Amino acid sequence: MNKPSFVYVVYIASTPEKVFAALTDAALTEQFWHGTRVVSDWKVGSPVALELKHQSKNITGVVLEVDPLRRLVYSFQPHHGDMADEEPSRVVFEIEPQKDQVKLTVVHDGFADGSKVFEAISRGWPLILSSLKSFIESGKVLYPDWYCENASAAQGATS
Repeated sequence: MNKPSFVYVVYIASTPEKVFAALTDAALTEQFWHGTRVVSDWKVGSPVALELKHQSKNITGVVLEVDPLRRLVYSFQPHHGDMADEEPSRVVFEIEPQKDQVKLTVVHDGFADGSKVFEAISRGWPLILSSLKSFIESGKVLYPDWYCENASAAQGATS
């Protein structure tokens, strides 16, 4: 049986330089990824940490491949909730220039059957990648319902 994999393609009116920077600059990821900072020196073999704003434990990994402006690959292992015991999976970003836009393909694979991580990323990546596109093209970010509900509740508590 084939292992599950997640594939998502998005077209962004931008340059490979801006897309690659948005994926690798912690200050930029924090803006479009709802407070999550993706931190690494982006050298093969170096650690990667997704510093999660809304969780007590981070997602960690290792840089597997870097071809600046074209390809970025790292392992992905959550350490929170019922996903903490799963083996690392793999995230691949393919950046392809196309005239005045970039085709960004994300493949997240390496999951065991019944993976809780696969379930979670299948809900998470579409919003994150849509927010990335919006952020690069317009400077606006997109938020999940739960984020907006928590923000509204916090505002109501302080008014």
